[in-house]
Amino acid sequence: MKTALITGASSGIGKELAYLLAKEKYHLILVARRDDLLNSLAKECEEKFEVDSTVIKHDLSKQDSGVELYNTIKEMGITVDVLINNAGFGDNCEFATSSLEKNQRMMHLNMLSLTELTHKYVNEMIVRNSGMIMNVASTAAFQAMPKFSVYAATKAYVLHLTEAIHFELKNTSVHITALCPGATKTGFEQAAEMIGSKLFEKNAMTAKQVADYGLNALKKNKMYAIPGFKNRVLTFMADGTPIRRLKVWVSSKLT
Repeated sequence: MKTALITGASSGIGKELAYLLAKEKYHLILVARRDDLLNSLAKECEEKFEVDSTVIKHDLSKQDSGVELYNTIKEMGITVDVLINNAGFGDNCEFATSSLEKNQRMMHLNMLSLTELTHKYVNEMIVRNSGMIMNVASTAAFQAMPKFSVYAATKAYVLHLTEAIHFELKNTSVHITALCPGATKTGFEQAAEMIGSKLFEKNAMTAKQVADYGLNALKKNKMYAIPGFKNRVLTFMADGTPIRRLKVWVSSKLT
């Protein structure tokens, strides 16, 4: 049985991806800070889809936490076939008045732990010449965002990192995709203190819609995936999205 590791699996997109992968008979490794929610999800997937699941309570916003998680799973003797780097959070605040400590935790979770896990598992997948990695970025990755300055910057990092790795893996059978959702009903709006925001009231997609779109894109080895027509239009206006693949190719010729 193949295994999928999902961080930030207790709710939102991560939870919906757990359902989708369990339906495809993947063994699940579910990681988040809330083990009560993880245990409930694990039990549901086991009963409904007849798969095995492992719950790991782990805070990926701390130093070396990505490597620690990798070592824990390695000691269990489990091979990870699909890595979903979904854990992350944002903050709705002007940079000057924001919490430096919160920004540091955000940067560590959104970038450093993701990088650690991606680096560890992509090497294993290259050796096997198989495997898939989804790094969850955001449409915020395509432009600077006042009041979301640090969050948007972290997601730009995730997008650029994933695009570069995707190009480097072009001669392998290893897939890597950056999922770039817009406003999504996941609980992000509560964490980012955006309850009542027009962005989430009128334009938000469901977590299931985003998860479906993202997993299909990963299977097709898309460099990035932007769920929702409006999101794709807005992203094109911000960054000329269709030429991103060309820009990656051009930059590869300069290094």
